[in-house]
Amino acid sequence: MTVLPFGPPVPHMLAKPVGAQVPAPDSVPGGLFYEPKWDGFRALIFRDTESVVIQPRRAEDLAYAFPEIVEQALAQLPPGTVVDGELVSMHDGRLWFEELGMRLRPRSEAGGWKIAELRLQYPASFVAFDLLASAGSDLRVEPNHVRREALAALAKGWRDPFYVSPATRDPHVATEWFTVFEGAGLDGLIARPSNAPYEPGKRTLLKVKHARTADVVVAGWRPYKNPGKDGQPVVGSLILGLYDDEGRLHHVGVASSFTEKRRRELVDELAPYELLDPADHPWGAWQGQARVPGMVSRWSGGKDLSWTPLRVELVAEVGFDHMEGDRFRHVAAFKHWRPDRDPASCTYAQLDRPVRFDVSQVLGG
Repeated sequence: MTVLPFGPPVPHMLAKPVGAQVPAPDSVPGGLFYEPKWDGFRALIFRDTESVVIQPRRAEDLAYAFPEIVEQALAQLPPGTVVDGELVSMHDGRLWFEELGMRLRPRSEAGGWKIAELRLQYPASFVAFDLLASAGSDLRVEPNHVRREALAALAKGWRDPFYVSPATRDPHVATEWFTVFEGAGLDGLIARPSNAPYEPGKRTLLKVKHARTADVVVAGWRPYKNPGKDGQPVVGSLILGLYDDEGRLHHVGVASSFTEKRRRELVDELAPYELLDPADHPWGAWQGQARVPGMVSRWSGGKDLSWTPLRVELVAEVGFDHMEGDRFRHVAAFKHWRPDRDPASCTYAQLDRPVRFDVSQVLGG
């Protein structure tokens, strides 16, 4: 028997970027309220009479990979509940997105020893910020502020690993959150139109994110998945590096999202810097391997990691939002070449590092 007023899949209500400035509360009819932007896996949790579905952005069920969330959803959410939020991994005072990614396994491993092991090694939590259904009633037509009040009432007495994201109507408090909470691994703010209903698949929310630039060494390039019109490889991404205090070059991420024309142009621009012998590169003979200094990723397995090493003489300015550890959290945006910069000056010291802040204080409101 089901008591849900609707079932999965339901497209998530999304956010559109509005830059790095907190919008004024009166910039939309009915006003705004603000929440921290959590860095994890967006998910809807459907709690039926005896079952739980965890639906991420893709229309699948992640319940098999997060058994502790399922157990606590059955214990803490009444039947007929649909809650929107973020699956996160947090410890040592901050969020750890890469560790959360370690939890995803082939569905064939459901209930197996590896999932049980990862559950203990990388425990997950759920931070709720919206309520779509309560006690079998569909709340999606209700305004944001009404759903938020219903969520706060539902969450009284929740315990780890379930939490409610803080919210404020004060733009000054939101601006402080935007600055301070980054030190706990959060990556911006969400501004919610107070009177808007839940609109699946629509970018009704406003996303405020940090905008920064860095000068980086372009240490190589990887080919795009499709060759050019002449059948020759074209540039898919630039491999970026920064020097540490000991003079070691670390892989910090990539820049991609080039147009087809720009991919062809980059091949010609980079050709004079190609190294015939990878052993002459700071990363040695790393060709098709999973690690370079500063790079650890489980997603490397089985992928074509072939790349063209370059002499470390090119400097580019790239845009990024924030760091996770010693790497760019997301793909960087190439802006332009910096022929005036010495590659040796491209160090971590140039980066604006946020002051550490404990994520438990974020959840404490």
